Amino acid sequence: METLEELELPPDLLIGLAVALGIGMLIGLERERRQGREEDRGAAGLRTHALLALSGAVATVLGVWASVVTGVGVLTLTVASYTRSRERDPGLTSEVAILLSFLLGGLALNRPALAAALGVLVAILLSAKGALHRFTHEHMSQNELRDLLLLAAAALIVLPLLPDHAVDPWGALEPASLWKLVVLVMAVGAAGHIALRLVGARWGLPMAGFFSGFASSTAAVAGFGQRARDTDALLVPAVAAALLANLASLLLFAAVIGAASATLLRAAAWPLLAAGLAIAAAGAFGLWKAPRAADALPDEPQARAFRLSHALLFAAIVAAVLLLSAWLREQVGDRGALVAATLVAIAELHAAGASLGQLAGGGLAIADARWGVIALLGASAVAKSVLAFVSGGWRYGAFVALGLMAMLAAAVATAWLVPFEGGAAAA
Repeated sequence: METLEELELPPDLLIGLAVALGIGMLIGLERERRQGREEDRGAAGLRTHALLALSGAVATVLGVWASVVTGVGVLTLTVASYTRSRERDPGLTSEVAILLSFLLGGLALNRPALAAALGVLVAILLSAKGALHRFTHEHMSQNELRDLLLLAAAALIVLPLLPDHAVDPWGALEPASLWKLVVLVMAVGAAGHIALRLVGARWGLPMAGFFSGFASSTAAVAGFGQRARDTDALLVPAVAAALLANLASLLLFAAVIGAASATLLRAAAWPLLAAGLAIAAAGAFGLWKAPRAADALPDEPQARAFRLSHALLFAAIVAAVLLLSAWLREQVGDRGALVAATLVAIAELHAAGASLGQLAGGGLAIADARWGVIALLGASAVAKSVLAFVSGGWRYGAFVALGLMAMLAAAVATAWLVPFEGGAAAA
């Protein structure tokens, strides 16, 4: 009898065949268990799906014509299976699973890792039938479905079509970057909506706020402001979410400054630390003041996860600020670079921080750059305070502004009381 070495079977072929068999058995196992539980079971079980996957693998080895002929045969058997069972089971899930087992078996010969991952995903989707149906029919409203499709279209259809280069004379406006802000505002609203459903308003919104702050704290302030305006009972959790989003943004701001100029980060370390402690304390205070009783907060979130008009208005404001700062830099020259960076911070704090770090590395006095960091924080805090009033009303705006001003005051006081003894410029 010939050994494997004498047969000269490539290891990749053996791996592919093993993966194909595993995929077929995994999908077939789920189908077999469902056959045992339901009267409207499909035609294919464990053995059939394993054979289908191996058929796809063997056909791939034999060549294109073998794959075509075998594929036509599998498709014919699939149509016959549906014709026999359509009266008691009009769905196509079992038939689609048959085709996927065959196709994934063929894919396993060339891309075994991808085929295995897709096979696991198919098995998960098949086994989650009841949960998915309950979620779709009992938990998701028509408005939520519309919002989900709108967000997907904005991120996956519109965004790739927009140019990623500047389209204005000053080189400030990139349509793709601006549209990313629109997507972020909608995504922040959706994240808060999901968090509300999962863990409730008291912890869900602040948790969503903190993580969304790494993407855009400005978008978070706007998104949670709209939620606070729509539902009065969510005011305090929304404020805590907005403040914790700014804490995350501050952490990212410090990292950006450090990447651009390590000396500037060392110079601004104590003011930034004080600012972080102040905004964290404000967010924690909001969590402590949030209603603890279950009946004090709404049981269900609002029907809409976000408003597209609100996101578009936010992006338009950002575009106007970017144009103003670019025009100012062109008119004033290098002397207006720091002023321009401060104006940029109104719309995008992290981009302004990177610009300031580059200015410090290019010769700007470290003491001036240190106070420039405070100026960027101040410009951002003022802009977000105004946005909070506009998006969430005077109560939301007042609370958010109070937390942001506490952050700014802590940074200013620390910078004043703890001077930096360093060189003239950042290294």
